[in-house]
Amino acid sequence: MNDKISSAIKYYTLCTKLKDTIRTGPIVWKATRHRLESVAEHIYGTQMLAIGIYYQFAYELDLAKILFMLAVHELEEIEIGDLAFFQITEENKLIEGRKATDFILKDLLGKDQIKNLLEEYNARETDEAKFAYHCDKLECNLQMKLYDQEGCFDLSDQVSNPIIENPKVKEVLDSENSISDAWIEFDRNKYKDDENFLAIVDYLKKHDI
Repeated sequence: MNDKISSAIKYYTLCTKLKDTIRTGPIVWKATRHRLESVAEHIYGTQMLAIGIYYQFAYELDLAKILFMLAVHELEEIEIGDLAFFQITEENKLIEGRKATDFILKDLLGKDQIKNLLEEYNARETDEAKFAYHCDKLECNLQMKLYDQEGCFDLSDQVSNPIIENPKVKEVLDSENSISDAWIEFDRNKYKDDENFLAIVDYLKKHDI
């Protein structure tokens, strides 16, 4: 019994590290705000967003599975941090992510179920995994929009930004009026298989939230 209790508490304690892990995006773009979104807050945001979109657009999916998937989709960041696309390749991130989650889940009796769920999420082949992935990306777009509306970004002060000269980043920045609009356009292709999410990002570019 004591082993079960200590393992559950250890898992919880590891997960609480995400409360203090700040998302990389606003740091890279030098958001001037006293308090920036943590990974734990991002996870909560993706789940609330999933609930809202699921019901408003009447999806016929397993919502409980989606919420579980989103609850654990950033577990690897406890160990490897919130690594952006310019810091690690997608392939290497999957490899390092599996190692990290193996360590985090090693004493948890439900580890196989969670690992299978993470593999499903990363493969993005099921409708639930695709929906969860879209919510993960859209939450980023929404949060960047909120930062922009607060005046947290200065496009003229991005000299030390490590991706400012990235060709794709530069392309969208040249065609957009704000960092959040550029962020949306950078991610747009990720929503191509769901017209509802495309409609949402189009709305975001035209309206304050």
